Amino acid sequence: MTDDEYYQFCTSNPELRIERAADGNILIIPPAGFESGHRNLELNRQLGNWAPEDGRGRTFDSSVEYILPNGAAYSPDASWVLQSRVNVLTKEQKRKFPPLCPDFVVELMSPSDRLRKAKAKMQDWIANGVQLGWLLDPDHRTAYI
Repeated sequence: MTDDEYYQFCTSNPELRIERAADGNILIIPPAGFESGHRNLELNRQLGNWAPEDGRGRTFDSSVEYILPNGAAYSPDASWVLQSRVNVLTKEQKRKFPPLCPDFVVELMSPSDRLRKAKAKMQDWIANGVQLGWLLDPDHRTAYI
């Protein structure tokens, strides 16, 4: 499926949270539970408060999906992109899934996530150009950087 076909597939199925692995497999992501939803909101609030003070980039929530260089399409729980990289995107790219890897991502584990798969996804982010990634496991009070 091309990137445009994938975007159409996602918009044709708005009731599903969809990601695509680098091998083309479509992944259906379960919705967040009550506790995870609160944690994600708090994470995005804090990142959103920090970014304007820093002034170098823009923050994004889990509704943004990025098309990575290896063909994967992922939606991190929170992300940040340098403004200079945002500025080179076309208007159309900004309205769809942007073809770029964010500079910073946060993946917040929920009870349905498995650590091995979450770590593999973080390795995928890193292999595609993420400069800094945090994998947060609140149940075990652990951060993987």
